[in-house]
Amino acid sequence: MTDIVEIPGKFITLEGGDGSGKSTQAKQLAAFLEDQGKEVILTREPGGAPGADDIRQLLLTGDPDRWDVIGETLLFYASRRNHLRLTVWPALAAGKWVISDRFADSTMAYQGYGNQMGVDEVQKIHDVTVGEFAPDLTYILDIDVEAGLKRTHGRTHNEDRFERMDLSFHNRMRQGFFEIAKKNEHRCVVVNAARQIDEIQTDMRRTLKNRFFS
Repeated sequence: MTDIVEIPGKFITLEGGDGSGKSTQAKQLAAFLEDQGKEVILTREPGGAPGADDIRQLLLTGDPDRWDVIGETLLFYASRRNHLRLTVWPALAAGKWVISDRFADSTMAYQGYGNQMGVDEVQKIHDVTVGEFAPDLTYILDIDVEAGLKRTHGRTHNEDRFERMDLSFHNRMRQGFFEIAKKNEHRCVVVNAARQIDEIQTDMRRTLKNRFFS
C-alpha cells in the first residue's frame, strides 16, 4: 500500500545506460530551472535519502554476481521507498521541482530487461512500493553501449558493478529503455546522448519549456 500525496511540484527524471551523461545534464537542467525562479531538489537513485544511500553501496559495489536478480530488485525498491518518503514526496508537496538522476525506469530496464527478471515481475514490486506515482517528464539519454562504457573507463570510483557486466546485458538494457519509451510516450522523451553536452542540454531545455512553460 502506498501513500497518497498532494503534488503541486514537478518530478523530472533522467534515465539511460552507463556513460550516457545523465548526471551532467541533470545538474545543468537544475541550474536552468533555478534561473527560472524554481526551487529545485537535485537527487539520485539508488540513494537520495537516509538508508537509501547505504543500500546504494550494497548495489553498486562488489562483484557483478553479488546478488541474484530478485534480491537486487528488492534492494532497489527498498532504497526507492525511502527516497520517495523522505525526499521526493515532501519536496513535491512543498511545491518544489525534483530532478532525479535515475528512478524506476532504470530498475525496469536493468533488472526487468537486462537481468531478465521480466517486466511483469518487476511491475508487481513496483505496484506495491510506488503505486501509480510517476514522473511528470522522463528523459531517456541514449548512446551506443560500447561508446557509453568507453566514457566510464576514466572514472575514479568503485561504484562500477553494473559497468562490469557483459555487453549482452547492456544491449538488453538499452532495448528495454526503448520499450519503456514506447509504452510511456506521454512522459518519455528519447534524447541522442552521443552529441556535445551543450547540444543535448539545449534540446532538453526546449522540451521542458514546451511542456511546462508554454
